[in-house]
Amino acid sequence: MDRGISDFLHLHPSDNVLVARRAVPAGTPLRLQEGQARRSIEMGHKVACRPIAAGEAVRKFGQTIGFATQPIEVGEWVHVHNVGLGSLELTHAYASAIPADEPSIAGRTFQGYRRDDGRAATRNYVGIVSTVNCSAASSRFIAEHFDESILADYPNIDGIVPLTHKGGCAMAYGGEDHRQLTRTLAGFARHPNIAAYLVVGLGCETAQASFLMENGGLVQLGAGDAPPAKAPPVMNIQDVGGVRKTVERGVAALREMLPDVNRFRREPIPVSELILGLECGGSDGNSGVTANPALGYASDLLVRHGGTTVLSETPEIYGGEHLLTSRAVNRQVAEKLMERVRWWEDYARKFGASIDNNPSVGNKKGGLTTIYEKSLGAIAKGGTAALRAVYEYGEPIREKGFVFMDTPGYDPASVTGLVAGGCNVVVFTTGRGSCFGCKPVPTIKVSTNTPLYDRMRDDMDFDAGRILDGASLEEVGREMFEEVVAVASGKETKSEEQGIGDDEFHPWTWGPVF
Repeated sequence: MDRGISDFLHLHPSDNVLVARRAVPAGTPLRLQEGQARRSIEMGHKVACRPIAAGEAVRKFGQTIGFATQPIEVGEWVHVHNVGLGSLELTHAYASAIPADEPSIAGRTFQGYRRDDGRAATRNYVGIVSTVNCSAASSRFIAEHFDESILADYPNIDGIVPLTHKGGCAMAYGGEDHRQLTRTLAGFARHPNIAAYLVVGLGCETAQASFLMENGGLVQLGAGDAPPAKAPPVMNIQDVGGVRKTVERGVAALREMLPDVNRFRREPIPVSELILGLECGGSDGNSGVTANPALGYASDLLVRHGGTTVLSETPEIYGGEHLLTSRAVNRQVAEKLMERVRWWEDYARKFGASIDNNPSVGNKKGGLTTIYEKSLGAIAKGGTAALRAVYEYGEPIREKGFVFMDTPGYDPASVTGLVAGGCNVVVFTTGRGSCFGCKPVPTIKVSTNTPLYDRMRDDMDFDAGRILDGASLEEVGREMFEEVVAVASGKETKSEEQGIGDDEFHPWTWGPVF
């Protein structure tokens, strides 16, 4: 990256565009060669630093992000009006450039909760798992009973989180959607950050509580199919006798759990037991320049400490997936990633859409022109470590190191899958200003630019925009790693301070609704 240009960044020697560090007026010198901006350029947007012929590749990050749809002169604004997707031909080399492992780092700890089964938690919640939307209100009423005046007697409990959603019925019993919902609900129920939970259903829904308990691995039936004595409470509204009686029974069940949950105390735990979800939303033209590569550096640091980092959002690696397949530890991992990409291509075609129907309105206002540009920036969150595994949505994450989970690009659904898989901290980069939070896992929000951070200080935890003013990626990445450790140890995020996270639980179901 050339930092000798005051108003523009030249990210790679082969790039034929510059990126504006800040909003600049028409006539601003380019300083890479003779020329000046022909119009005002917003921060994060691109300007041509070389003549680009019609049909020629437009290059950023040293990669193709699209093709000129008309001749573009030096100094012209480069965006959707003169750039299209064209026909991008990628070579998917499998496991051809596996990075060498960096020297490991041992001895670092965070202050977490050690569960009785040995797992590590970063928060201490009680959960209410709603099997279907029909039991959502009852689940919420149970949680609302435990206000601050009651929880004040249990200072080691972070709260009661009702895991409510809009699905759970009108799907094929035992089908793909049903099993994926089961995997997601079970992943939250057994998440280390959930110290205890109860299950609330209606009674007649497809997503039966009994199916969840047995197929989600939440209870192992004993002799004669009798549940063990310590089975978590399960109640169906129709069996209990209605909403009011269900809420009363649920409140009584949770009240009995609180003393046991409150006994947990924070203690030193190796950072190797952190599983970090890597997410971006409301991205802009600076996402791949500042926050995402800095998060990639932090990701690499956590991997060196023996931890796990998880990239996701399959539709938003599209056009850049070759950078991941070449880093895969073996052909099988690379092929699994490509199988998920092809699944998304086919899924989009079923609805007359295409996987490259991206970026969003806000992305484009922030300077992102094509899905290729967006994907290349998003992949930077994964750093440079070898790709060791690919997981399906909400599948338990077992592998150490850098891995990938297949999720949609829609942030609530994506993070829900990551948490169901076991992520116990999430870092969420944003250039437009996402206000996301997710209980029971803390979400660290990172701004890609300083004006956003200054404007939304109550929502942003970390400013990566300092990179545009000269701070190094390495410096900011190290600070981001330290922020992850601090939050894992109990430091409240901005979303936690504001109580955000009850409404963002969003299991992904992709099949038909009957």
